Amino acid sequence: MVVDELDAKIVRFFTDSPRASVLEASRVLKVARATVQSRLDRMAERGVVAPWVPQPDPSGFGYPVVAFCSLTINQDLGHDAVVEALAAIPELIEVHTVSGSSDLMVRVVGKSNSDLQRVLDKLIATKTVLRSSSVIVLNTHFQGRTLPLLEAAAKENAG
Repeated sequence: MVVDELDAKIVRFFTDSPRASVLEASRVLKVARATVQSRLDRMAERGVVAPWVPQPDPSGFGYPVVAFCSLTINQDLGHDAVVEALAAIPELIEVHTVSGSSDLMVRVVGKSNSDLQRVLDKLIATKTVLRSSSVIVLNTHFQGRTLPLLEAAAKENAG
């Protein structure tokens, strides 16, 4: 989907004020309420913005340790079966099939370093993962950073 500068302004507004109403956005952005709503609906339909839901932060409820793990899987089982087995582990919060020397890249959380070991043991215990390699996150500077990219794409589309 081609986004324009108004789309970017709408997304920026709701990023900065996630609890604001469409009416408030229309007043601040000086466009009709129906315009804001139709733009939001169109961007949601086309996958530019995800549905509006709370995004829990694991560190806020007791899981401050984050690690990225490269997993080598049992290829005989296939990716779907492996992912289904891994989905049963709640501390596993992202799974991506990747190219390179491993098969999957996952993000896991734990209550402590020793709890992280428990989570990694659970991954291996599924019998779907043959080998893992982990790096622990020491500090997160930003994550989920897509708004600057959307704004740059809108500016590029403007000409």
